[in-house]
Amino acid sequence: MRLLVDAHLDLSMNALEWNRDLTNSVSEINFKERFLNDKPDRGKATVSLPELRKGNIGFCIATLIARYVKPNNTLPGWNSPSQAWAQTQGQLAWYKAMEDLGEMTQITDAIDLNTHLNLWKKKEDIKKPIGYMLSLEGADSIISLDHLERSYQMGLRAIGPAHYGPGTYAFGTDSDGSVGLKGRELLKKIEELEMILDVTHLCDKSFWESINYYNGKLWASHSNCRSIVPNNRQFSDEQIKLLISRGAVIGMALDAWMIMPNWKKGVTDPKKSGLMLNNIIDHIDHICQLSGNSKNIGLGTDLDGGFGKEQCPYDLNTIADLQKMDKLLSNRGYNDDDIENIMSRNFLNFLIDALK
Repeated sequence: MRLLVDAHLDLSMNALEWNRDLTNSVSEINFKERFLNDKPDRGKATVSLPELRKGNIGFCIATLIARYVKPNNTLPGWNSPSQAWAQTQGQLAWYKAMEDLGEMTQITDAIDLNTHLNLWKKKEDIKKPIGYMLSLEGADSIISLDHLERSYQMGLRAIGPAHYGPGTYAFGTDSDGSVGLKGRELLKKIEELEMILDVTHLCDKSFWESINYYNGKLWASHSNCRSIVPNNRQFSDEQIKLLISRGAVIGMALDAWMIMPNWKKGVTDPKKSGLMLNNIIDHIDHICQLSGNSKNIGLGTDLDGGFGKEQCPYDLNTIADLQKMDKLLSNRGYNDDDIENIMSRNFLNFLIDALK
């Protein structure tokens, strides 16, 4: 069974906002939620730490996420940057609690990463900790550039300037606007700290401005192809080609509406629609055709990122089923080297270089 890498999981959000004990199995989590209906994905979880181990997913990019919303913003979020900052610090405390239990281990540099990968290569039948590197999804919680430096000292190594809607530093999905002066100052500090810029969720205007202004390492942790599912959340071929030219890796998201055209949230049924893991191979193949190789693509599933089994491929019961993609890629003509690139090597090579 291959070692897999997932470049985007909202683990702490699930633990604290969904009140899920991720040390439990997925079946235990769903059983505890069988009578809850406050969120559409109650009882439909796919992710837990035991399931990551079952699927040999030994390393992930794990998020901190807290949106600050201004008075005229109708999106859910916190009413001040300080509240958003405090929320991310609570999420960070959860990761530290998992480290104390031996469930997880934080990765901050290439030495950490290589040591962790060597542990997972060993065949000993022991409970191995899930390696994680911190990424901030949306920068609204960064009150000042000093807070970004403090976050770096706490282990933050990647950051996306925006999430959904207008943000403090850039405009995100379903909005439109410039990064502005504050955004450029943030990008400059990200580059100075040699962090990774995550261009996921940036609106087109903010995307192109950021790409042109920022000269450091960048990736797209969880984004699919606009040519297959037309939506501003996805990347156009022009954007994908630019990312390829900059050496970026693009992680494939398993949120159903980003995989299959005309998906309606809360209405379309995964089984009736025929949505399967094989559908994400269409997006993978499209990017590989644009690049001419398999070196700019990976997995950034976003599983349990505000959705569950009601909104992901029907043949995925838990995150451990990502192992099924090995055969699916092989059936599409991808050789073993290509599959290794897609399932783990591309993101690992990127990080070993970026975290030197």
